[in-house]
Amino acid sequence: MGPSTTVTGPGRQRTAEPVGDVTPVPAEPTTTAWSEYLAAARELDGVRRGAASAAGEQARSAEAAREELAVVRTGLASQQERLRELGVPAMSLVPSPPELTEAARSMAGGPAAVLAALRAARSRAEAADAALAVRGWLHPGSWPARPRNLLVYGPLALVVPLIQIVVYLATGAGPASVAALICGLPMPAVAFVAGWVGIGRVFRAAPGERLDRTVRFGALVCLVPAVLVTAGLLLALLAG
Repeated sequence: MGPSTTVTGPGRQRTAEPVGDVTPVPAEPTTTAWSEYLAAARELDGVRRGAASAAGEQARSAEAAREELAVVRTGLASQQERLRELGVPAMSLVPSPPELTEAARSMAGGPAAVLAALRAARSRAEAADAALAVRGWLHPGSWPARPRNLLVYGPLALVVPLIQIVVYLATGAGPASVAALICGLPMPAVAFVAGWVGIGRVFRAAPGERLDRTVRFGALVCLVPAVLVTAGLLLALLAG
């Protein structure tokens, strides 16, 4: 070998240094997966909370619907009884198939829809009760027994006493007044019997019940005017 020859061995090799732009190191894949996991967990928690809230709302609506149903049933039973007393046919108090279909369709949306339908039914039932109450005062058949029977006993009890008063005012203390006074003595009993029969003809009892004719009250109503008028005419005749 000549002096110009250079020997390079393995230990003398040099690593080439990079030239130009440096290549960026890619991001860690675990960081991206963790972010996606947190987002999915938050979304899942939101879904869970929404489902729990919806379930709680449905439970509250179902409980309120059960309470509303009990109130509506009680009101409808009372209203049905009153309508039967007024002579409404039983077939008219039963819902028809189209009405049942419409009601089922309106309640197909779950407990909230059922609750809304029941509240609407309750408001209509209350409006019907108010209308029945107004009509009841105009319909003597629904009055209590004594005021109702007074409409029959009262006029009959006043007929003969009024005739006696008219005869006395027209003729004075004469034979006609005496005859009217004597003829009027048994008339309270006649008025009572006529009233007793008239009540049965004018008013009707509810199915399965007995018509209350208020016998003692009717006898008192028929007797009091006759006694008062007879006593007054007798004193007037004696004074004349």
